[in-house]
Amino acid sequence: MAGPRRLGARWAGRLEALGLGLDLAVCRGRQVGLGLALAVALGGCTAPPQAQKPAQRQIEFWTLDLSPKFNGYLQAVIADWEALHPGVKVHWVDLPWGSVERKLLAAVFARTAPDVVNLNPLFAANLASKGGLLPLDPLLPAPTASTYIASVWGAGRSEGPPLAGVPTRNQYTLPWYLTTRITLANRQLLSQAGYAKPPATWAEVPAYAEAVKRRTGRYALFVTVVPDDSAELLESMVQMGVTLLDVRHRAAFNSPAGRRAFAFWSDLYRRGLLPREVVSQGYRRAIELYQSGDLAQVASGAEYLRAIGTNAPRVAAVTAPYPPLVGPGGASNVAVMNLAISRQTALPKEALSFALFLTDGPNQARFANQARVLPSAKAALKAVAADLDLERPADAPGRLVRQARQLSVQTLGQAQVLVPPSPGVKRLQTVIYTQLQRAMLGQISSEQALAEAERQWNSYATARWP
Repeated sequence: MAGPRRLGARWAGRLEALGLGLDLAVCRGRQVGLGLALAVALGGCTAPPQAQKPAQRQIEFWTLDLSPKFNGYLQAVIADWEALHPGVKVHWVDLPWGSVERKLLAAVFARTAPDVVNLNPLFAANLASKGGLLPLDPLLPAPTASTYIASVWGAGRSEGPPLAGVPTRNQYTLPWYLTTRITLANRQLLSQAGYAKPPATWAEVPAYAEAVKRRTGRYALFVTVVPDDSAELLESMVQMGVTLLDVRHRAAFNSPAGRRAFAFWSDLYRRGLLPREVVSQGYRRAIELYQSGDLAQVASGAEYLRAIGTNAPRVAAVTAPYPPLVGPGGASNVAVMNLAISRQTALPKEALSFALFLTDGPNQARFANQARVLPSAKAALKAVAADLDLERPADAPGRLVRQARQLSVQTLGQAQVLVPPSPGVKRLQTVIYTQLQRAMLGQISSEQALAEAERQWNSYATARWP
């Protein structure tokens, strides 16, 4: 099963190119920017009759890396829904996460996009802004929003194509499964550094990182600044009080809070308190360093404990789960996988009905317990929490995983999607990370890096949102 975080960078990068028109495509004999070509494929031009997707009583449903492990679950859910809707069939297609971008874009251009598709918020926001997703507001039953966790429901609301030059906002997705980031820490390294537990807030990190390095020779944590990798550092800036963009998509991060955040990360790196590879390697390197015993803590999901037990049993034996790092507001991050309806669908009501069925309380609870993720439906979360309370694992690793999953459920109460899922946000990450790298490497000051990031982003935003 693909994690929401690793999918985001892969998907959104190509869509950013669409907005910039870096590639070329041909529409009805005219050469146009790929961003315009996408709009054409999504319905901006009238396609010739033979290219129209024929009406049919079948829903095509795409998921990501769920087969074969969850074949039984999904086949049962599909059969249950089909029994309630005679005459309509669901054709399920599962894709490897590495191929989804290419296949989905090809299907969009061919006007054979799936009716229901599993996306993450950033990719969904980009498709919605191009007119590729069906606005759900006119179709959703009135109480729908109240059945989901409010903080993740809002992540499905984003900008659609402007009407008469005026931006529009609609609900484009339904939340499905979630993961929250907790801290997994090496208790042995903590003890050697003089700590009983890892820090709770980012403000405590510099002193902690210095103590770990001085007393153990290892590093406290690894947060990558590779532009197309994890958004953890960008999320940390939001936790530190940074507002990334204003309502017109212009930079709002060159602020007192932004200056403090840029100085925070550049100072840690220049003082040698972060691994040198944070500027060149991604989140995978953090996992490698933690498993080798060279990192005091790593931000991850509860299920990573099983991988540690397999790959590094000695480290697993001294690992314990703790709450994630937060800022003054106490908010932590939640990663969301959701379901969207293609604007090309010939069966919008049936597609939405199936997506609502798949994400209802009972079905989400069953999936969350099998996949060891968290559900987005309130009823399902309550059921998962009750099941965890009743669990009695027979061995220490099992008890540790249970403890971590319970902590994840508790964390969800303060979790939110920290980086707004708006079009262009991966471009924003690239701009900020690239300039922060320069500050970390001593090429420019952190203040100069922040000002240059502001300049570059506003140049892009002015062209995209005049």
